[in-house]
Amino acid sequence: MKKLSEISKRTDGQPMFKLLEKVKNLEQQGKNIIHFEIGDPDFDTPENISNAAIDAIKHGDTHYSNSFGLTEFRQKICETTEKSRGFKPDLEQILVTPGANIAIFYATSCLVDPGEEVIVPDPGFPTYFSIIKMCNVVPVRVPLLESNGFRMNPDDIEKCITEKTRLIIINSPQNPTGSVMTEEEIKMTYEIAEKHDVFLYSDEIYARMIYDNAKFSSPGIFDKCKERTIISNGFSKAFAMTGWRLGAVIGPSNVIEKMRLLLETTSSCVSPFIQAAGIEAIDGNQTSQKIMYDEYLKRRELIVNGLNSIDKISCIMPGGAFYVFLNIKKTGMTSNQFCEFILDDAGVAMLPGTSFGQFGEGFVRICYTANQTQINDAIKRMKKSISKLNFE
Repeated sequence: MKKLSEISKRTDGQPMFKLLEKVKNLEQQGKNIIHFEIGDPDFDTPENISNAAIDAIKHGDTHYSNSFGLTEFRQKICETTEKSRGFKPDLEQILVTPGANIAIFYATSCLVDPGEEVIVPDPGFPTYFSIIKMCNVVPVRVPLLESNGFRMNPDDIEKCITEKTRLIIINSPQNPTGSVMTEEEIKMTYEIAEKHDVFLYSDEIYARMIYDNAKFSSPGIFDKCKERTIISNGFSKAFAMTGWRLGAVIGPSNVIEKMRLLLETTSSCVSPFIQAAGIEAIDGNQTSQKIMYDEYLKRRELIVNGLNSIDKISCIMPGGAFYVFLNIKKTGMTSNQFCEFILDDAGVAMLPGTSFGQFGEGFVRICYTANQTQINDAIKRMKKSISKLNFE
């Protein structure tokens, strides 16, 4: 049998999908599982957004579109960027993408050569590490510490800069910890990128999910994404559109052009009727989005208080997204051991912190994308299971 390519050997995929397959098998065997393992909102896509796509299909918007994306959609992205981030990008700075994940791949492929370095948060979104490995570039990990609220420390970022550094990736609000970088930390990180003449990629997928009246900050404001800053966003989380695969990236026009060619080569374009749904998500009635936001706020309070009532585990209050990063160090278990025990004994699925990098050991990620009844049930199950452990 002929051997596979080197790039295929470096392709890992995402750990949450591997666990989801295992959990689905357990459910088929009759086990009742509460799902905390995957960041997929339990809400349906708002009806007005779905109807916009249906109307577009009926109107015949089912053909190829401009690989940059529909002009009307990119204009809406311009407008909402000006409102939310304080600058208005040019149309040629915007690329509509099939989800936000692929934009990370496009950017890494266009900006970093094999053997060069990318600075990433650890724990961080697993796709960062998968793409870095696939592109044969070197991850330089900045540890996110619970003592610092799991925020990426600009001083730690600068210590990681070498002559091989080409790209810094930040994510705020953050997956898996729910941390939110301060305005000053974002500014300092941009200044570090500028000082060392490297690119800065800001993953802003959870930008609409910040709590406690905290302010969302984007590094795009400092150079209007014309020199070194690239920002990406998507519709999966805030609008419950994970299966639609719709995102957008804003950056320097010369970088966006190269990313467009990659998209054109691999995907041709994003379906125009899906972009019609994106226009409605931005410009349409926001009532459903507000209902979802308010519910996540309630769930956050419920799950943090519940988890902190259980012996030997603890968590801090996340500032954004819909994740809690649970400290399980006092159990004496590894992250993998704890997740396997809780899944088998309590029927609660969650992801080990090591799925998000080596500095995730001693923690597990919990998604509060389950309803309040399920959260209360999960807390009871976990409390009962953990009480069985011998901590002597």
